[in-house]
Amino acid sequence: MRRLKKLFVIGIVLLLTGCTDFFMICSLNPFYLDKNIHFLPEIEGNWNATRRPKLSESGKDEGPSVWNRLDTTSVWKIKRHISKDTNKTKNGADTIVYTVMNYYDVSLESCAPDSVVYRFKMVLFKVNKGVYADFMPVENSGLEKSRFAAESYFKVHTLARIDLTGEQFKISWLGAEYMKDMIEKKRVRVSYRWVSEAKRLLLTGSSEQLTGMIERYADEPRFVDWENQQAMLKLNRIK
Repeated sequence: MRRLKKLFVIGIVLLLTGCTDFFMICSLNPFYLDKNIHFLPEIEGNWNATRRPKLSESGKDEGPSVWNRLDTTSVWKIKRHISKDTNKTKNGADTIVYTVMNYYDVSLESCAPDSVVYRFKMVLFKVNKGVYADFMPVENSGLEKSRFAAESYFKVHTLARIDLTGEQFKISWLGAEYMKDMIEKKRVRVSYRWVSEAKRLLLTGSSEQLTGMIERYADEPRFVDWENQQAMLKLNRIK
């Protein structure tokens, strides 16, 4: 009963948290295991984002962008997360301890006067030959205006493939409809629920199960074509 209630709440929250256009598959649990966490120091910095076109076999752009204005006009700021804690010395004095964490802070910051900031936790991890990113929302400045929205805010995970080359890197998110098609055709086996309130698929498998899915299928274009997802971005470093 508790699980059904939780899934109902998730369905309502999915409608509020930006995982509603069905372009990215959402998961209740992280897509990674700690043993697979990977670091790319060169990914830190400020970036401009542009849409990567979804190309047909003839090389033509197949359709309109799935992105909203702030996705491509904001500055993407990426840096390794550093925690700050205050401890007591033996003499009772306060001392500040800084700890470098195993994930990155990603913020989308608008330059407009009424600047909107979105913050995400990004964990990079490596499975076989691929580098992936698990994104989870951390902060949305719009939530500050509503206690109800803040109290109902539920954090889900999305999965992206990362391709970093020099001063540019590409992000391709695993699509919701793409995942739905793979499940229906029994190409992959993973636990999921259909959330009727949101009219969308939500992965509910454990991180171990999700990692197994990535190990088996993500490197095979016949199963997952990362160049043919709906949600793709190209980021260029701001010097």
